[in-house]
Amino acid sequence: MAQDEIPQDETPQPNTPAQPTGDELALRRRVSDLEREEVADVLREAAGEGRLSYPELEDRLETLYASKTYGELVQITADLPNGLAVPASSDVQPVAATGQQGVTHYTPVMNVFLSEGKRTGGWIAPQRQEVNAVLGDVTLDYTEAHLPYDEVFVDVKSILADVKIRVPQNAIVHLDSNPILGSVTEQESGLGGSTTQPNTAAPKVFHIRGTAILGEIKIKRGPRLSKRLGLT
Repeated sequence: MAQDEIPQDETPQPNTPAQPTGDELALRRRVSDLEREEVADVLREAAGEGRLSYPELEDRLETLYASKTYGELVQITADLPNGLAVPASSDVQPVAATGQQGVTHYTPVMNVFLSEGKRTGGWIAPQRQEVNAVLGDVTLDYTEAHLPYDEVFVDVKSILADVKIRVPQNAIVHLDSNPILGSVTEQESGLGGSTTQPNTAAPKVFHIRGTAILGEIKIKRGPRLSKRLGLT
């Protein structure tokens, strides 16, 4: 070998693992009990329409309650008209400050028919929420919810139903209402508001679009009365 020839290192270099895409991050997201219950409602509705047999419904419900990720929920409802969709890549944004892999902005749908639906306490609120209520009662309470977004979008359709949306005391509400023989109102909380320490955090902005057909949609501020009085 000539002195000016330098042998090259032929050791293969390890491949750098590809970064997960936005879709992959969305499908890996851990789901909550409330999200499982929403999918259970979709399955029961499909069975009531004859799309699923009752043995199929039982099998899917068993799989549903054992599921851990959003991707598993997508698979369970993939062949149903109201099944969950795979979020687009642009719907996932990294959250480096909290160490989370990502936050999805998908739009869950809350369908209530001749029944009652509630989201209260320390639930993790999505940025976008759609509510369809027919002859039922719905409560969305954001006063104790975890809100990782500066803006929240709520689209409500109330047909002969009563829908209550409770926002933080200092929230900014942009209300787009369309009552048809119904009512859409924004109210202040009673008894001087919350008795807890004032919230010094930047106010969240709620964009609420409400359509009430022979129904009622109420937007209230601050925690409910029993919470303010320390009864719950």
